[in-house]
Amino acid sequence: MSALALRIDEIQRYAKVSAREVAELLNTTPETVSRWRKGRAEPQPDRRDSLLRLEWLVKELSELYPPEEAHLWLYSPHKRLGGKRPADLIQDDQTEAVLRIIAQLKDGAFV
Repeated sequence: MSALALRIDEIQRYAKVSAREVAELLNTTPETVSRWRKGRAEPQPDRRDSLLRLEWLVKELSELYPPEEAHLWLYSPHKRLGGKRPADLIQDDQTEAVLRIIAQLKDGAFV
């Protein structure tokens, strides 16, 4: 299994997201993610960077929540994000804003 396939699998495992949801979060198609996983294609540098940020984000989130709860957290509106869902911000390439909220949660800033 390729390193890229392992990263995709980790994203799915840590946040209980489907292959379709991974594709949506990365603004690509499920077919493209499947080709990456099978080693039939390599992501463009911007997509690769987005994939690596997403992997980092879900690993950070996994320190707070089990996979099912992490999934709910990603797809629920949050007051600290102006009512937006973290998944929407990730799709808009605003992963840093989501990571800041996760860091605050880890620090116990929000209970």
